[in-house]
Amino acid sequence: MRYYAIEREFGIDNLKMLERDVSKPGHGQVLVRMRAASVNYRDLLVIDGKYSHNLPLPLIPFSDGAGEIVEIGEEVSRWKPGDRVAGTFFQKWLGGKITETAATSALGGAIDGVLSEFVVFSEDGLVALPHHLSYEEGATLPCAAVTAWNALTIGGLTCGQSVLTLGTGGVSTFALQFAKAAGARIIATSSSDPKLARMMKMGASDGINYKTMPDWEQQVIDLTQGIGVDLVVEVGGAGTLGKSLRAVRVGGHISLIGVLSGQSGEVNPLLSIMKNVRIQGIFVGSREMFEAMNRAVTQHQIRPVIDRTFPFTEVREALHYMQSGSHFGKVVVAF
Repeated sequence: MRYYAIEREFGIDNLKMLERDVSKPGHGQVLVRMRAASVNYRDLLVIDGKYSHNLPLPLIPFSDGAGEIVEIGEEVSRWKPGDRVAGTFFQKWLGGKITETAATSALGGAIDGVLSEFVVFSEDGLVALPHHLSYEEGATLPCAAVTAWNALTIGGLTCGQSVLTLGTGGVSTFALQFAKAAGARIIATSSSDPKLARMMKMGASDGINYKTMPDWEQQVIDLTQGIGVDLVVEVGGAGTLGKSLRAVRVGGHISLIGVLSGQSGEVNPLLSIMKNVRIQGIFVGSREMFEAMNRAVTQHQIRPVIDRTFPFTEVREALHYMQSGSHFGKVVVAF
């Protein structure tokens, strides 16, 4: 089988395609023939050596993939050959609150990921794909979709509330779809007017270009009659958190997810105190959340937004494309 690995040198162009024998599933394990994988910003950080100094090299990258079970090991009861599945981001976070053990089971970081034609999983580390989704669509779910779902549900989103999304990557497009399904109002930001037009076509009520309107947080306040939004899906990090604090209402919620604007910057915590804002860090989610999300995806027949699909032999090109920031939604690799 073919697979990609970070061997000794970091960087997209140092990612190696290698070959080895297909492993057999052991007790409680299943063998999955991977059909597709999707790219996350985290994957870029891992491959560039900017994610952690303690990565176990050599490492197979990518956390998100979908495929079909081709063989099961002894005592497997959850699955049978032919089942269509996706791996969970955390292989050992099945439900409840995250633990230190669960946090060290992240695919494509703490342990080998899915950028391989065949992958052995624990039977507990998989969920069934919604029937209406292709493998390519299913491969977009484990990180970006579960993150967006967790961000909204932990914020207590209800029908009639307002949500602010930043940018038009995978997490933000999924957040828009889930918030729309919940009956919420969505205000979207982007540096591209054509991308904002697409977000509004998908259901956003308003779009703000943060390049032409650098004080975009004031526009959010104006659009909400001086109140602010109920919930912010904050993917920018330190560079945008201060503005998000001004854009959220008194007693509102910020789900803090990413570092797209960089890891440096200062945020004055006084505003969060004075406005009684809850800031909750979001690190993807559990299998239980994934399964709940899939029920909603099925109920509302939600289809992930895929910008572009690359063949397995062009993984490096897919990563460079993701790095360019020109994508809308998800970038996928088809095996």
